[in-house]
Amino acid sequence: MHDEADNASPLVAEIVAALRGRLAFEIVCVDDASRDGTAERLAALAGEVPELRVLAHAGQCGQSTALRTGIGAARGAWIATLDGDGQNDPADIPLLLAERERAGPGLGLVAGWRTTRRDTPVRRWSSRIANAVRGRLLRDDCPDTGCALKLFPRQAFLELPAFDHMHRFLPALFRREGWQVRNVPVNHRPRLRGRSKYGVANRLWVGLVDLAGVAWLLRRHRATTVTERTPARETAP
Repeated sequence: MHDEADNASPLVAEIVAALRGRLAFEIVCVDDASRDGTAERLAALAGEVPELRVLAHAGQCGQSTALRTGIGAARGAWIATLDGDGQNDPADIPLLLAERERAGPGLGLVAGWRTTRRDTPVRRWSSRIANAVRGRLLRDDCPDTGCALKLFPRQAFLELPAFDHMHRFLPALFRREGWQVRNVPVNHRPRLRGRSKYGVANRLWVGLVDLAGVAWLLRRHRATTVTERTPARETAP
C-alpha cells in the first residue's frame, strides 16, 4: 500500500470475511513509505485482527519490491496477492483456490482476469493495447497480466528473476520455468477511496523497456530435465 489509509480497514475486513473459517491464513500488508498515515492505520488494525502483519519500507520502492518484501516474509506455502486500492475483490480468492485444486500438480500460477474493467476509458484502452502487444511478443497466453489478484507457490515466486516492475510479467516468468498458468475471471471494482498512482505517461516507456528485457530473458532460457543416476549405497547402521 502507498497512501491508502482510507482503504486499509475496509480491505482487511473484506479479506477476513472471505477467508476466516475456510482455511488458516495470514494477511501481510506492506506499507511502501506512505505519507498519509497508512502505516499507523495498519498498525492499529493489527491490534484488532490477529491474522494481520504489517511491514513498512523506509523509502518508497514500488509495487514489485513491496511484493517481494511481503512474500519473503510470508509463512504460507501459497500466496494470494491483491492491490491495496480496493479494486480487487477478496471474495474472489476462494475462486483461485478452487482452480488450484482442480488443476493439480504442475500448476504455478492462477491469474485473475478482469473481464469487466471499472477504470477510466483511457486506462481500459491503454491496457487493452498493452496486453495485446505483450501477448504477441511473449506468448504468455494471459489476457490480463495487469490484474494484481493472483495465486502461486511462495517458493516458486522467490526463484523467479527479480527486477523492478516484474509483477506485470508473472505469467511469462512462470511459464519460463515450466509451470502451468490458469486464468480465472474475477470481479473488478471502481476505486472508491484514494487516488491512483498509475497513469499512461508513467507506465508507457518503462513498460516498453521492461517488455524488451523480459523477451530477452525468455530467449536466453534453456530448460532441461535432471535425473539423478548416483548408484544406491547402503546406509551405515
